[in-house]
Amino acid sequence: MSDATLGGGALGHGGALGGMPPKNTAAASRLGRRRGRKDKIMTGLAVTATVFGLLFLASILFTLFWRGLQAMGPSVFTEVTRPPGSHGGLLNAIVGTIIQVSIGTLIGTPVGILVGTYLAEYSRGSRLGGAVRFVSDVLLSAPSILIGLFVYQLMVLPFGGFSGIAGAVALAIIIIPIVVRTTEDMLQLIPNTLREAVMGLGSPKWKMVTLICYRSVMSGLITGVLLGIARIAGETAPLLFTSLGNLTWSVDLRQAMSSLPVTIYQYAGSPYDDWISLAWTGALIITVSVLLLNIIARVVLRKS
Repeated sequence: MSDATLGGGALGHGGALGGMPPKNTAAASRLGRRRGRKDKIMTGLAVTATVFGLLFLASILFTLFWRGLQAMGPSVFTEVTRPPGSHGGLLNAIVGTIIQVSIGTLIGTPVGILVGTYLAEYSRGSRLGGAVRFVSDVLLSAPSILIGLFVYQLMVLPFGGFSGIAGAVALAIIIIPIVVRTTEDMLQLIPNTLREAVMGLGSPKWKMVTLICYRSVMSGLITGVLLGIARIAGETAPLLFTSLGNLTWSVDLRQAMSSLPVTIYQYAGSPYDDWISLAWTGALIITVSVLLLNIIARVVLRKS
């Protein structure tokens, strides 16, 4: 029997070289059309959901700018809050927010960076590290009003009154888990080969962390801090239980201190048109500030 006969027999029995069955063109075409229809349906649903989300966001921003710009003017930044009909501004609320957010950031950022460094560099596999990480995750998702109640019991009741420093401490507790998570995630992205190379040159671990690791992830750490500031800048509930608010000019951290979120909350529920207009203006100021912080964070992260 010749080789050609054997080859023909193999093709006849197997239908193709190597014993593979012949391709069913009709079934493949039906399967391709079915997959194409499913892909178009899912793409359409995703695009529709995106369009609806953008429309809602655009309507919120349009309403906020339309209502907020009506009372916008120099007096908003130069006059303190006044009784209804007195055409006051939001100077004390803006300054109070800047003071409390700044102090809260100065307190919370070093603590968050140190805790995140411990979790990423020193606590691998330890029970204490797992417990600290669990507490940090709980604080990250805890309602801010609970933190306000905690600081109220810790600093307001024992000292007999509301104060700006209590509000700053509440904001610091909120920003700490954000910085902890960012610091830990950024440090874990550094390859271990870099650590081993630095340690192999005889450098102590603390110097390796501060001079090498921190420099490598500095943009990520800055991004986490900026995102934390954007989070605490609009918090209202914890400040209601700590700094409360003040309709007069006050920069004394031992006294009740005004803030934009609390002022917006108080003015938005009032029956006076000028207060409601100022509430919209304050909401616009906070929104633009948070948007700018998020844009800066994105730019910093993109450059890293």
